[in-house]
Amino acid sequence: QLRLVESGGGLVQPGGSLRLSCSTSGFSLDTYAIGWFRQAPGKEREGVSCINSNADSTNYADSVKGRFTISRDKPKNTAYLQMNSLKPEDTAVYFCAVSRVWYCSGNAPTSRDYAYWGQGTQVTVSL
Repeated sequence: QLRLVESGGGLVQPGGSLRLSCSTSGFSLDTYAIGWFRQAPGKEREGVSCINSNADSTNYADSVKGRFTISRDKPKNTAYLQMNSLKPEDTAVYFCAVSRVWYCSGNAPTSRDYAYWGQGTQVTVSL
């Protein structure tokens, strides 16, 4: 059973930064796209960003474009989400997920395209 582990969440002030990590062991992420999603209390899960297996194509939700950057490190079997200029509306549980395919589709990731999910890490943006 594939197990994804997110880390790096926490409490940050508006305008601050966090870097989330997503890793796994015993399973190579090399040939799959990786996505980041988030879910705020009382809201549906939202696709945030995707990176393809070659790391040469990405997509971002409009709400995070220009502030968030997705990346991956294949030797470390890890994906990252660098989040800058954080806003209170970015507060949510953030999840990473492994896609069923190697590429990213559309303008932002869609849950149905992802097969494996982590447990999530809480990000809170507040004074």
